[in-house]
Amino acid sequence: MYLEGVGMGHERGSTVAYRSSGAGYADVAAHFRQRIKDGDLSPGDPLPSVAEIRTEFEVSAKTVSRALGVLKAEGLVASRGARGTVVAEPQTVTSGVDRLPRLARTGRRYGHGEDSTGHRVMVRRVDDLKVARALELDGTEETVIRIRTFRQNGRPTSVAVSVYPPRTWTVVPELAEDERMSGFFGPIYTERTGKEVTAGERVGYLRLASQDELDALEITVPAVTPVTVFVTDVTFHDEDGPVAYWEDVYAPDARVPMPTDADG
Repeated sequence: MYLEGVGMGHERGSTVAYRSSGAGYADVAAHFRQRIKDGDLSPGDPLPSVAEIRTEFEVSAKTVSRALGVLKAEGLVASRGARGTVVAEPQTVTSGVDRLPRLARTGRRYGHGEDSTGHRVMVRRVDDLKVARALELDGTEETVIRIRTFRQNGRPTSVAVSVYPPRTWTVVPELAEDERMSGFFGPIYTERTGKEVTAGERVGYLRLASQDELDALEITVPAVTPVTVFVTDVTFHDEDGPVAYWEDVYAPDARVPMPTDADG
């Protein structure tokens, strides 16, 4: 919306840049945000001092202050008096597809304090019409379904379900084995087929939880009580069609970071 009289980064007869050509506070915040998400910095670890950050990024004290303010607002860091600014305990839940960049960069499957339990692998037909449509199944094919519960400091935070059609798990038969996969199936599939795997758009929505999901999330309510949960799903494709469907079901109190246009 255009507001008359409100400047948009310039005034008559002069030009004012939005930011300098060097690092800005958003760049500094992004640097430490990435290090925290990748696990290079763990809860309780101190961040460099303001003076050290100023020297590393060649920015002003005000720029450092704004960057730390952003990280504090996101719950990633906290002030601890004489200790300065330290990494805070995780307050958000990472979805399956959001783990992939960290896995590719660092080889780390889990974040600090995170693990997974209740691993199950099944070979069966898909009854869910939504999943069948996403994977272009006709209802007769046997798929591989992998289920696990992610936990943060011992508390269940999400249930992850991944479904693979025959065209995928016949190429990557490891998916049908009970053992945990050592990494993302995509590189293995690409190596064996020459076809790149890409993620589609992640979609989030609310729905009622199933009893299996309530049990996995350790939610105890009367049988007649409906529980609404937040769900995200994404379908992976190669050049010929869908190769996987992933779904994450989050605990009702989970905070789930969502991608923005700036994330690319």
